[in-house]
Amino acid sequence: MNVSLLILSEPYSSQSSLSALKYAKAAIEAGHGITRVFFYNNGVHTGSSIQTPQQDEINVQQEWKSLALEHKLDLVICIAAALKRGNLTLDEANRYDREQYNIEAPFELSGLGQLLDAQLNSDQMITFA
Repeated sequence: MNVSLLILSEPYSSQSSLSALKYAKAAIEAGHGITRVFFYNNGVHTGSSIQTPQQDEINVQQEWKSLALEHKLDLVICIAAALKRGNLTLDEANRYDREQYNIEAPFELSGLGQLLDAQLNSDQMITFA
């Protein structure tokens, strides 16, 4: 079975972001495919490379990054939601004449069309709010 995940919450404001990460790991271990992980609303903060959680906390951004690199996951951050929350890639920083950026590969910025594509090409879409 192929699933896609929609993550709506900030990485450290509730348990749902960490639950999404644990779900993804369990799904992969069970042999399921993950079509796409889409970060929307405040979930876009998950891709920020400037997060600095306490040493005794899980670094959610790094965990997603490692999982994506190991299993070639598609981590997509909604571009509109990201930009208005100050989350930019180098390309977007250049486009808007900003000096700083905080979104790096394997996270990528894209539009809501990627969410629709994930829904169409997955057996299930699981939302973590």
